[in-house]
Amino acid sequence: MSKELLGALSALETEKGIKKEVVIEAMEAALVSAYKRNYGQAQNVEVSFDGVKGEMHVYSVKTVVETVTDEQQQVSLDDALQINKGYELGDDIKFEVTPKNFGRIAAQTAKQVIMQRVREAERENIFDEYSKYEDDLVTGTVERQDTRFVYINLDKVEAVMGPRDQMPNEVYRPQERLKVYVTRVENATKGPQVFVSRTDPGMLKRLFEQEVPEIYDGTVEIVSIAREAGDRAKIAVRSNNSDIDPVGTAVGPKGQRVQTIVNELHGENMDIVEWDEDDARYIANALNPAEVIDVIFDEDNDRACTVIVPDYQLSLAIGKRGQNARLAAKLTGFKIDIKSETDAKEFFAERQAASDQAADDGEQVADQPEDVDSPDEEAQTNLDEADSADTDDASTDLDDDTSIDDSANDPQSDSTHLDSDDSESSDQD
Repeated sequence: MSKELLGALSALETEKGIKKEVVIEAMEAALVSAYKRNYGQAQNVEVSFDGVKGEMHVYSVKTVVETVTDEQQQVSLDDALQINKGYELGDDIKFEVTPKNFGRIAAQTAKQVIMQRVREAERENIFDEYSKYEDDLVTGTVERQDTRFVYINLDKVEAVMGPRDQMPNEVYRPQERLKVYVTRVENATKGPQVFVSRTDPGMLKRLFEQEVPEIYDGTVEIVSIAREAGDRAKIAVRSNNSDIDPVGTAVGPKGQRVQTIVNELHGENMDIVEWDEDDARYIANALNPAEVIDVIFDEDNDRACTVIVPDYQLSLAIGKRGQNARLAAKLTGFKIDIKSETDAKEFFAERQAASDQAADDGEQVADQPEDVDSPDEEAQTNLDEADSADTDDASTDLDDDTSIDDSANDPQSDSTHLDSDDSESSDQD
């Protein structure tokens, strides 16, 4: 066993990069547990591995005391002095207690530990390797696809691509070579998990870095990317060298550079625009290919604006299903409201008229004389007058009580009342 074990440890170190010391330390800890489990010994057991001979030795560690109360963990000072005159109270002495059949247990334990350490080391190595590729492009082979993921073989690990990361205009076939963008790497319990994407804006940036040397070395910088994967994308670029045109550099001679990227993404259209410090110019560039007459910023919201375009350019500025305006808003970070020139004139004319009307109303209120009673005061005056009239009527009725009583005693008066009642009842009939 010794030669085989040493050979296995050397092979692990050479092929898997697992150091002997790490495996030996794990084996010793596992053998201590195995010894306690099989022989029921106390906590004071140690296992030592001879790295030269490949042999395992089990030791019971005992403490030197004056009076022994636990023979498994303690040894008397007299017995210790017989072993070595240099021992003192409190020293630890190792006594070898290796069982005769411990070799079989050691072999089984060593096999389990080595296999476990191999798996752990492979996971760690894969995680460390692919963590370096996070936010970068890698090339893999499509293995299979189910309702949840497309599985991409990246040589040492199987990456997964979720539904949101799949291009709507692509069909993934087994054994197809594919460039993917590594979005994140997780060290899961079952091993490293690599997530990749074909729709992430970062993939577009890496593709331009591969095709355009000036972008790779930083002479031309990609400031922002807005993308609707598989259909259209807008890229804002700027140059750190005044002698270099950023848009022309990214497009390439006769559009060769950008066409290579379009082909890689199976026909996704690219709009490359120039970034500008002036927000108005930047917004106008972002709405390319539409022509922009004016950009008016909202006074109440510093990230909103109204863009005025010629009447015949309105549909072009908005784009199919609003795509051009939507991508421009994502690219610039502004909320963009697009109006035709005619609509804009009517809109601002109506707004100006409303503003003028509000100003006129304010002036009329300011010009009112101070001695003019307010509507509330007039209403109060009318109420006072009504109360006064009611009081006068009441006093008049009280003064006429006598006449009412006299008429009640007058027979003629009674007949008058009866006629009146009869007429009322006949009317009702």
